[in-house]
Amino acid sequence: MSVEYVLREEGRSGGSPTIDYAAELNPEQLEAVTAPPGPMLVIAGAGSGKTRTLTYRVAWLVEQGVPPEQILLLTFTNKASKEMLARVASLLPHDLTRLWGGTFHHVGNRLLRRHAEVVGYNRDYTILDREDAEDLIAASLGEAGVDPKDKRFPKPEVLAEIFSLAANHRTTCGSILKKQFGYFIELESWITKVGEIYIRRKKDSGAMDYDDLLTLSLRLLEEGGELRERYRQRFQHVLVDEYQDTNRLQSDFVDAIGGGHHQIMAVGDDAQSIYSWRGAKVEHILSFPERHPGARMVRLETNYRSVPQILDLANHAISHNPKQFPKNLRSVREAGVKPAVVALEDGGQQATFVAQRILELHEEGTNLSDIAILYRAHFHAMEMQLELTRRNIPYTITSGLRFFEQAHIKDVAAHMRLAVNPKDEVAFHRLARLLPGVGPKSASKMWNEAAAGKAYGQIKVGEKGAKGWSQMVETLRQIAGKPPCEQVKIVVEGSYGDHVRARYANAVNRLDDLRQLEDYANGFTNTADFLAELALLGNTETEVAARGNDHEGEAVRLSTVHQAKGLEYGTVFVIMLCDGLFPSSRSLETEEGEEEERRLFYVAVTRAKDELYLTHPRLRMGKGGDAWQTPSRFLNELSKELVNVWRVKGSAGLGDWS
Repeated sequence: MSVEYVLREEGRSGGSPTIDYAAELNPEQLEAVTAPPGPMLVIAGAGSGKTRTLTYRVAWLVEQGVPPEQILLLTFTNKASKEMLARVASLLPHDLTRLWGGTFHHVGNRLLRRHAEVVGYNRDYTILDREDAEDLIAASLGEAGVDPKDKRFPKPEVLAEIFSLAANHRTTCGSILKKQFGYFIELESWITKVGEIYIRRKKDSGAMDYDDLLTLSLRLLEEGGELRERYRQRFQHVLVDEYQDTNRLQSDFVDAIGGGHHQIMAVGDDAQSIYSWRGAKVEHILSFPERHPGARMVRLETNYRSVPQILDLANHAISHNPKQFPKNLRSVREAGVKPAVVALEDGGQQATFVAQRILELHEEGTNLSDIAILYRAHFHAMEMQLELTRRNIPYTITSGLRFFEQAHIKDVAAHMRLAVNPKDEVAFHRLARLLPGVGPKSASKMWNEAAAGKAYGQIKVGEKGAKGWSQMVETLRQIAGKPPCEQVKIVVEGSYGDHVRARYANAVNRLDDLRQLEDYANGFTNTADFLAELALLGNTETEVAARGNDHEGEAVRLSTVHQAKGLEYGTVFVIMLCDGLFPSSRSLETEEGEEEERRLFYVAVTRAKDELYLTHPRLRMGKGGDAWQTPSRFLNELSKELVNVWRVKGSAGLGDWS
């Protein structure tokens, strides 16, 4: 089914269009905004005015006579939806309250509140937040007959992640285990059983979790022929933001609700599809023209963010991906400086270089908050955090807690503290509370026995935690007197590694952090010095944060590239550009993985407006000593004419480079 635009009649809405679209938009944006009915894929390059285009498209539709209730705007965040609708409201003197706009889950909830009985629910169902869902999963464990003392079995938090991934991939728990949680594969039948019980218990209690809002609303559309046609006729125009980030569930939802008339405007950038680990697939945007025949493709290639030299590098970098919609970003800004590629001796010298360059930029008038240090994984920034701390440079971390403040780092340090000082009450309590069935009161009782002189192995522990305590005591015995790096290794390879896998959904990343902690500990000969360094760094970090007012609240931003997407900074440093780090070693196992890493590199460099520094250390400290690092293939792929190669002379002052 298709519709024709009908200009509003005089007196019905105030006459002809009130907006001069040609004056407000560039030619590319204008083509997308004023396109005739039909499927349309808008490839919106970085910094090209994607939000502006979507906003004016909604305004255009309304001014062309499309009733607001026939428009559906799907976004990934409530903030994005509210921002776009507020902008449209500021452009038009029309009532837009009947327009449906919001996240996929928000729209799914609106559908289910009207038709929940079709999927076996009452319309007054409750929505479980993540904590509620984990509580219900914990109850399902008992019904399934899972032994709560089995430390190998995933905790409710991890099960919730597995079930969520299965829902969003529209696949089985077994498939998710094979791809992302291989260490639980032998438990597949048990995990599947728990999942089935969890689904039943949700239905019995009239509750849905966050994923159900989309899973069940999609079922309404796919299985309810009459309902599907009703909503296809209602929503004659479906607009989707950040289409490259859709997972299987979201992509199918769009196709189901817009598949009749195919009047779908999908806006996104395949070159910025970087979330496959949480279910997003670049194939959804690449295959859009096949699923919606006759789709018009509009490319937004005018960039308002970066100087031409940065865009030249970005265009060249992404051109090495074979599967993509080719585009060429063009800057509206005057020429600036070429990006710099800087080779450093090791991670320490890399951190020193970046910190000194930041101080120089600040002295030249750059606000610290307009500087970002980006990296592939959180542990890559460890040395950077240490150096910024030593130099009293305030910083904030988007990618999570400061490295040494993370729970898994502090847990391993607590093992080492007790090995050095068995009278360390705080460390004792921390380890005791890792045990199943041991809370604050039980931990205090255990400590009282230890303080009274009883050997750790003789302390009374409840039945649930007895086996874990025995393993912990054995680990403490094994690490006594060992060098710090060996202590970290023994703790992680022992029961604590199992704890991480069972406790955390992002266990792989946390284990990477702990391997980095092991490498860092390799630089110390005794545990007391190592622990003292960690303690001093923690205290200094607090002081540096408190002194942030010295810079009027300014702070350098540290972030993973994933969490920097959508942001921009005057100056960007992308660090640790070594093969195996960025791109990550796991990603290089498949062609698809390498292509996504290249897109991630593209996202990183296009965050920079004025200056871009790409750094890589030649050596990386490891358990067997320093290891030679190969520069990232993404650097080797760059044409030499696109960059300035800086050579740092010496590791002391670092004030001499060319």
